[in-house]
Amino acid sequence: MPLATPLKNLDRELARFHGRLKAGGIFVVLLAAALLGRAFYLQIAQHDYYIQRAENNRISLVPVAPNRGLILDRKGRILAENYSAYTLELARAQPHDLEATLTEVGKLIEITPGELRRFRRLLAESHEFETVPLKSKLSDEEVAILAANRYRLPGVEVKARLFRNYQAGPGMAHVVGFIGRINDRDLKSLRESGREQNYRGTVHIGKTGLEQSYETLLHGRTGFDQMETDASGRAVRALSRIPPVPGKDLRLYLDEGLQAVAEHAFGDYMGGLVALDPNTGGVLALVSKPGFDPNLFIDGIDPETWKALNESPERPMVNRVLRGIYPPGSTIKPFMGLAGLELGVRKPEDTIVDPGYFSLPNSSHQFRDWKRGGHGIVDLRRAITQSCDTYFYKLAVDMGIDRMHDYLQKFSFGEKTGIDLDGESAGLLPSRDWKQRRWKKIWYPGETVIAGIGQGYHLTTPLQLATATAMLANGGKRIEPRLVQAVRDPLTHVWQPQPVVVHEQLAIKPEDLAVVRQGMMDAMRPGGTAAAAAAGATYTIAGKTGTAQVVGIKQGARYDAGSLSRKNRDHALFIAYAPAENPTIVVAVMVENGGHGGSTAAPIARAVFDYYLTGKRPGNMKFEGSDASD
Repeated sequence: MPLATPLKNLDRELARFHGRLKAGGIFVVLLAAALLGRAFYLQIAQHDYYIQRAENNRISLVPVAPNRGLILDRKGRILAENYSAYTLELARAQPHDLEATLTEVGKLIEITPGELRRFRRLLAESHEFETVPLKSKLSDEEVAILAANRYRLPGVEVKARLFRNYQAGPGMAHVVGFIGRINDRDLKSLRESGREQNYRGTVHIGKTGLEQSYETLLHGRTGFDQMETDASGRAVRALSRIPPVPGKDLRLYLDEGLQAVAEHAFGDYMGGLVALDPNTGGVLALVSKPGFDPNLFIDGIDPETWKALNESPERPMVNRVLRGIYPPGSTIKPFMGLAGLELGVRKPEDTIVDPGYFSLPNSSHQFRDWKRGGHGIVDLRRAITQSCDTYFYKLAVDMGIDRMHDYLQKFSFGEKTGIDLDGESAGLLPSRDWKQRRWKKIWYPGETVIAGIGQGYHLTTPLQLATATAMLANGGKRIEPRLVQAVRDPLTHVWQPQPVVVHEQLAIKPEDLAVVRQGMMDAMRPGGTAAAAAAGATYTIAGKTGTAQVVGIKQGARYDAGSLSRKNRDHALFIAYAPAENPTIVVAVMVENGGHGGSTAAPIARAVFDYYLTGKRPGNMKFEGSDASD
């Protein structure tokens, strides 16, 4: 017999239903409260924040790059200027078939293989939000064609950009330098210095020369346009503008005409020349030859050209005035002579008998004089005039390498001069301690002998030689060399002179300095080593020739330039100032593999002196600059 079905407990079922209904009601109330709370938070508590975000979606800040400052020579000639041109660029952020777009653009205007290679290189280096230039300096016809076909070229933009032009060309490349496209290393440096915001919208930055050293002043301050945009991001109207502030202009001590004369005077030789004002430290000319065209780097140099420049045996990218280090040769002798007098090792009237060589005690090795048979009886003045090696061999031994080092160091040898260009070499001023630290070896007496005539370990730059010579010319003031004479504010248009930086005033006895100066003046007169270079001058020159060995010569052998390849011939050096009575210009010249300073380097300096002091140019030179402001 089947069991009876138990009756349902209606009260329990009803209580369970009421519980579920209550729980559901509580959940609905809580959910409604959460929604209301969230709405309150979004609409009231965060009202200002979201209004601002909505406004930002409607309004865009478009950076406006400032005009870069100009670089002018002392007479107002423009060395670096700006001009505007249209550029074809592709936006990475917009979705489009890159290859198809490039093909389509190539059907409309000419895109060279070099431009394509540069575009792909820049594309790999650029950031996602950037536009990448494909073709620069578009013609009006090309701009019109691209504008008419823009509707079918997604991601393609034609922008007006500022470009840099270096009118002076290769001769001024190592001074002015060049700008180049901002890369990752530049961005990192800008972030670390807190200047990244000021470079929004800027494509280029100074890479070398004054463009790099004075980048902060030349760049200016970026402005911003506040633009209203539609839902697709297109600009509708301009709301407001924070105008950009142009960069500051630089006026140099340097004279473009003097620079051109110096470069021309080198002819086919390589080397470096620097001319200074001994009273201000102003750089009047700075030539490193060969140079290069800085305009090649503005849009991004192609790999083939870069390889040719970078791997050239002539090293056109190296600034020989700042970074070329060479033995000073006999140009060190005036400083050695002054050291001997000031340290009490020699008196002006002290003489030696020069047989044509010098030997250390108990040694048969002969350190030869350049003049076979010697100079006879020689005092300091005549030793400088005729560049007597034997006199300075003996002086070096009597002085010792340590005292020699300490005194020459006061003339900037072995130290950076502090010029307002990056990349300067400190050269090398040897000492006993230096050799021990560097090579863990003792110093030998024979090394002191050859140091007395600027050979051996001693290495210097043309700029160091010029700075030291300026101290002879101005009575011992060590002035920091400077290219920039004044800076012009773009808002007030007022030129602000830059300070003259005097590091120290070396106390030199006037009578000692007079002996050295007289020896240098005699070197430019009949019987002196550079007499031919001074012939016919209407002003007095004080100078010193020098020759720096490139390859060693065996004991008993004589130097024969004709038997050597050009790259193994001696370097020719010359230092001088003029007018000797009241110097206004100092020149240091180094001619690589030029042979003798008197016959190769000194005539180059004479051309510079003639132009600066009398306005005379070499007869076979054409100079296209303007002397209207002379």
